[in-house]
Amino acid sequence: MIKIAVCDDEKNIRSYLTSLIREQNTECKITAYASADEYLSSGMGHDLLFLDIELEGSASGMDGNAINGMGMARQIRGMEQIKQPVIIFVTGYEKYVYDAFEVEALGYLVKPVNEQKFAEVFSRAQDKILSETEQKKKTLHIQYAGANKAIPLDHIYYMESQKHKVVLYTKDGELEYYAKIGELEEELQGQFCRIHKGYLVNLFCVDEYSRTEIMLTNGDKLPLSKYKYGDFVKAYLRFMQ
Repeated sequence: MIKIAVCDDEKNIRSYLTSLIREQNTECKITAYASADEYLSSGMGHDLLFLDIELEGSASGMDGNAINGMGMARQIRGMEQIKQPVIIFVTGYEKYVYDAFEVEALGYLVKPVNEQKFAEVFSRAQDKILSETEQKKKTLHIQYAGANKAIPLDHIYYMESQKHKVVLYTKDGELEYYAKIGELEEELQGQFCRIHKGYLVNLFCVDEYSRTEIMLTNGDKLPLSKYKYGDFVKAYLRFMQ
């Protein structure tokens, strides 16, 4: 489900854009906001944001001055810890078009919004969101050394639980960080399989196995619990198919 926000100080525009979104036959949750204050205090977390550039009655920016829609977009882009939405500007003036590139907006719609133009822009946004979602499924995002780190799943041979930490054995070496292997097992199911209470293995990296041991493509051997053997074989065959 795509989470969509519509932020415009004109009620009729919010209603119109909401109706156009619903006409796209896409499973989504739509929330409308009348000001930057409302949006910024909502916790955000949207996939897609339709934003009025000439937004009035907005929240104060970093310098204490009122901000319009463009200022709100800049503020959002400066928040590294939040989910960054795909932004589509809605404007009454084409003169703002070039400003949209500054905040990496996907596009813009000129009021009154044309239905066909809306459908085209919406389709592009949906494709971008779905593509990014698929890419995230292929990447493990972790907090390491005080920063966000993205590790391609295909670079990870296996994971080992060590008390309150997890050690990743990757093509670039070992990496240790605070995590729970049970939560990783749930998050990465499909490509990774729990073969022992202390090990989570990347099925892509399995070279061969017996009833008690698994050999990985990098030459490492890991113990295969007798209680996990049946589930491992099923998971491995599904993955190979």
